[in-house]
Amino acid sequence: MQSFDTGQTFVVGRIQDLRPGDCVSYELPDGNELALYNVDGEFYASENSCPHRGAPLTEGVLCGHIVECGLHGWQFDVRTGECLTVPDRIKTYRVTIEDQLVVIHLTADDTDKKSGF
Repeated sequence: MQSFDTGQTFVVGRIQDLRPGDCVSYELPDGNELALYNVDGEFYASENSCPHRGAPLTEGVLCGHIVECGLHGWQFDVRTGECLTVPDRIKTYRVTIEDQLVVIHLTADDTDKKSGF
């Protein structure tokens, strides 16, 4: 389980820098990584580590709202974090667009990937 500081926001780039169908990693100041996805102009964020073996999800394949881990093929819905392969999930984060900038919000609910479900 990853633990992040609460109530923080991170500007991760401009919307035009992440084309539809792309996913990129973003390193937090504490060294943890998030994954940012552009699905047809809608932006989503999650932890960037597959719970199976820790592979970076950004090195997998994004097809619509589903990201597939490149190591063993586990699939996750980037909107909810639900794993479609086994009963597990990844943590997701709220993303907003402010003045053409992509902003990821970490809140108190984001400190435990199982909370709120």
